[in-house]
Order: sequence, then C-alpha cells, then structure tokens
Amino acid sequence: MVPPQGETSDIRISAQARLLSEQLQSLGARLFPPDSHKSLRSFSSGEAAKLLRVSDGYLRQLSLDGIGPIPETSSSGRRSYTLVQINELRRHIASAKPREAQVVLPRRRPGEKMQTIACTNFKGGSAKTTTCLYLAQYLALSGFRVLAVDLDPQASLSTMLGLQPEFDLKEGDTIYGAIRYDDQRRPVRDCILKTYFDGLDLIPGNLELMEFEHETPQALSLGQHPAGGMFFQRLGRALAEIETDYDVVVVDCPPQLGYLTLGALCAATALLITIHPQMVDVASMSQFLLMASDLMAVVRKAGGDLRHDFIRYVITRHEPHDGPQSQVVALLRGLFGDEVLAATVWKSTAIADAGLTKQSLYELDRGAVGRATYDRALESLEAVNSEILGLILRAWGRIT
Repeated sequence: MVPPQGETSDIRISAQARLLSEQLQSLGARLFPPDSHKSLRSFSSGEAAKLLRVSDGYLRQLSLDGIGPIPETSSSGRRSYTLVQINELRRHIASAKPREAQVVLPRRRPGEKMQTIACTNFKGGSAKTTTCLYLAQYLALSGFRVLAVDLDPQASLSTMLGLQPEFDLKEGDTIYGAIRYDDQRRPVRDCILKTYFDGLDLIPGNLELMEFEHETPQALSLGQHPAGGMFFQRLGRALAEIETDYDVVVVDCPPQLGYLTLGALCAATALLITIHPQMVDVASMSQFLLMASDLMAVVRKAGGDLRHDFIRYVITRHEPHDGPQSQVVALLRGLFGDEVLAATVWKSTAIADAGLTKQSLYELDRGAVGRATYDRALESLEAVNSEILGLILRAWGRIT
C-alpha cells in the first residue's frame, strides 16, 4: 500500500498500530467466545488424580460419597474437574489426611521466604516469556500461590494470560503504578489481576513501563532518595507489601539491561537465564553477562541486595539430535556445571502451535496438537519446571 503523499511516518505507523490492535481484538473475540475472555479447560479425573497425587479410585469414592466438589459427569460416565475444584479437593485432602498435607498442599510455611524468580536475557528468541508462562502455570497447578509480574513493555506474558494490554489496562495498572516516583504511586495490590488460571495472579505490563526507564535518570540526577527507595529497591519493596499472599513470584524481565531489569535482579531471590543453544545466542549471552555483572557491581556498591538462592541457565528450544546444538550444550555444561539445568526444553511444534492461539499446552486437550507431540513437549517442560521446584524447596530447607 502506497502511503498518501505528504503523510509522515509517525502518522502512518500509528494508523497501522491501530489497525493491528483492532484485528487482534477481533481475533480474541473469535477465539474465546462468548465474552472474549480466556477460560481454562476442565481436567479428566485421571489428570486431577495426578495433580493431587492420589488414586483415581480415591477421587471416585469422594464423588460417590458426596464429599468435596461435585465433578461434571459426561453421558458416558467420565468425570472432569475444574482447577478451582481441584484446589478445593487439595484443601479437603490436606484437612482429612494431615500426614499428606505437605504433599497435596505444598504452600510455604512460616519462616520460609517468598521466592521471587526473575527470568532474564536480552537476546530475542531465547523463550524467556514462554519459560515464565509455563513455570507460573506449573507451580499453580502444583498447588502454590503464584504471582506473575510482566516487566516487559511488549507485554507478551500478559497477552498469553488473556489480556490485550492496549485495550484492557488503564493508567497505573502495571507495576509502574506501584514504583513510580510521583505522588500518583499506588499500593501494589491495586495492580494485581486475577486470571482464568486458579492460583495464578498477574501484574500486567504494557508500554507504560517505559515511563520508569525515562523517569529514573531524572530521579538519579536530583541526588535524592525518593519515597519508595532508589530505582533498584522499588520493585522489591513493592513486592514485600504482598509477601503474605504468595509463595512464588515469577518476573518476566524486559529484553534489555535497563532500570526495570536491574530492579528485578535486586528484588529476586533466584535468577533464570534462558539460552537457545546456538553459537550466536551464546555470544550474545556472553555480552549480556559481562554487562550485567558490571551494572550489578555498581548497584551492589550503592546498597542493592544481590544475594540469590540460586542462579540457573535454562536451555530452551533445544533439538537434542542436532549436532551443533549438542556441542553448545556440552560447552555450557563444561563451563557452568550444575548451574545449567539438567533438563532442557525441547523445540516443539506443539508449544509453537499452542502459542499461535495465545494458549499453553495446559490449556489444550492432548488431541489438539497430536498426542505424541503433546506428551513429548509437556514432558520436557515439566522436567525443567520440576527441577526448578526442587531448587525452590531446597531454598526453603525442605530438601538438603
């Protein structure tokens, strides 16, 4: 399409942005009728039993005895449960079987600190947002109270969790509302949204987050300590306000080493660094690590807390039978040892196909992308997230 004569590029791009946003909104309405909002599918009794770590027969008996939530039963007699009902069953089983409470309802206990896990890298295509999405959903399905924080102005995590940021959010609805420097700062609880995924809440992102990157240099130039602390303290202090409400916070950092990312590194109790096993990505990560270490040293000298319970490299979009990729993985393991997760996320058409409709594999029926492909992809994702969960439990002192 040829632009009208005399039209400037900013006007042209603005019009294209509006057209694309309207099309995306229309697509969302078609994908998630009748109210254009995402909803999570129900789980079969076998899936529910696996999540609850009980037998299917035990669930059936509860249903027959009229104990706990009543599952939906199909004409063929198959039972299914919503995630809300599964969490109700968690509480019931924990109460009825105190010895199994720690397994069925594994929330953090008094004295265990909220884990804040920041996922970062500034190389595009490293599957940072995908890693955050599946980790947050995996933990919620496991019975933890999870908060996802989208620090990326591009807001891909928010989009995957059912929002269209340019339409659904007002001023101050992102974490910027809780960490801004002026008198419009609001409690972080006002920024939290419930999602369709029971047990998983969200502080969404959008372009408003760029305001923090623009305003921080001015705040620094004043040489003062504004209410809420220095830029690298503000996110941590905001999250401290809701520490009693969550077990784990998963932070999707922007793909750059700006003030938001540095704030996340200081707020975090653990870091995940995603890496696609290609030499160009490894070279980029090398530069990222050098820049990050320099900036973190400056922040630490200024009083930032940079002690982390664990730092791990997550290999993503891995093709195990690809020779060059295997060499890169071997290189990383040789250099970093156990700090590279043993499990890797395999490259899979199932993950990609689910993402095309703004969904995760947890939201799809197995047959939607092919059962064998689905199972292989989910197995690799859950192996990674199970390993991360083990690190969380070790940080809490439950695993030695």
